[in-house]
Amino acid sequence: MNEIRFTIPGKPFGKQRPRVVNRGKFSTAYTPKETVEYENLVKLYYSQTAHGYMFPDDAMLDVRIFAFYEVPKSASKKKKAAMLAQDIRPTKKPDFDNIGKIICDSLNLVAYHDDSAVVDAQVRKFYSEQPRVEVVIKQIQKG
Repeated sequence: MNEIRFTIPGKPFGKQRPRVVNRGKFSTAYTPKETVEYENLVKLYYSQTAHGYMFPDDAMLDVRIFAFYEVPKSASKKKKAAMLAQDIRPTKKPDFDNIGKIICDSLNLVAYHDDSAVVDAQVRKFYSEQPRVEVVIKQIQKG
């Protein structure tokens, strides 16, 4: 398999920073619950599409992520049309790098051994009436 495409329904979500809790003399870092839940959702939708396929350990991968944000209800008809025509694109959070990070980190040991195999990546943000994140993972052919 050279390419896998899958979609995560719902609004785009970015990787959150680890939280630190101080307990007396000790500090403990943990991953926020929302991040863990979204990572599990990414794994689920990848697994349903890939049926257990994992790219080879020596693969060079190209990852394309398309994040579709919901059009704000407050947008005028004219502005909504411009958003759906991609004349206006989202400049709001989550940031493109946090979207890419949560997707790529989620797929460690599921789609590939480690996200260090990703040698080319792109995250693009758009508006849509159906918020979602579409992911395309391609293996780059050597030589």
